[in-house]
Amino acid sequence: MGALGLLLLLGLLSGGSAVIHSLRYFHTASSGLSSFPEFVAVGMVDEVQFLHYDSVSKRAVAKQAWMDQVPTEDPDYWERATGIYQGQQQVFKGIIETAKKRFNHTGGAHIVQRMDGCEWDDEDDTTDGHQQYAYDGEDFIAFDLKTLTWVALVRQAVSTKLRWDQDRALNQYWKNYLTKECVDWLKKYGKSTQQRTERPQVSLLQRSPSSPVVCHATGFFPDRVVVFWRRDGQELHEQVDPGELKGIEDIPTPLDPALIRTNWGKTGRDGGLPGPFLIAGSVAGALLLVGALVLAGVCWYRKRNGEEYI
Repeated sequence: MGALGLLLLLGLLSGGSAVIHSLRYFHTASSGLSSFPEFVAVGMVDEVQFLHYDSVSKRAVAKQAWMDQVPTEDPDYWERATGIYQGQQQVFKGIIETAKKRFNHTGGAHIVQRMDGCEWDDEDDTTDGHQQYAYDGEDFIAFDLKTLTWVALVRQAVSTKLRWDQDRALNQYWKNYLTKECVDWLKKYGKSTQQRTERPQVSLLQRSPSSPVVCHATGFFPDRVVVFWRRDGQELHEQVDPGELKGIEDIPTPLDPALIRTNWGKTGRDGGLPGPFLIAGSVAGALLLVGALVLAGVCWYRKRNGEEYI
């Protein structure tokens, strides 16, 4: 239990509660960035990347082992996906050039992103969908599923809105995709991600001798657990900032000075910490419990006769 009998626990939340699942695709086009591909596409289900394409490799590839089984059911899946993204690469090259003109940008580094996807509540079976564009990290235009029209989020997007609102057939297609087709794929992909389990990696951190002790948990799935401190079998909640994190079972971590990483020197009883008094003071005075989720990813048209793409 450690010198003070304090224990950090990560426990699974009630398994009967509803979960919101998501399927999202991120398309990113860049200009003026020599160290980054001109086009990247990423697919994520329940915040886990399962698909990747970039303009360097020019191939759509699986990022999860369970995606390797897709050709068994659909032999042409990866060739078809590669062809689609190669086409999108050219489309987004036109989009970013049009955007630069709208904002009077002639040089420098610029980025256009599109995010589209859907959510599904596995308890009441409700769904939602979204599609939106951003330029240089700022919202540009978004699709309104209720009205099947586009919302210009900056004045430079007004002409795009007016033109896209007139394409009723395409907007109806997006409604069908975001509310039906996307959800069907989400349920299909979700079966694989929902069954996987990964234990958290837990670290105890302290910035300085007078700083609170921080719990840092990463790399876990599923994503709903409660984190708390316990002493002599009793949970501690006063002066603690709790977090809900990913995990699958009770995982005890003793508040032992030897386990705490610091910024000011050696950890453990050989140096850096002035014994149990500091830890006791931190717990009684201002113990901070912080949960953090670290995800890897990209945190993810044609131009003819002078035609604008957005």
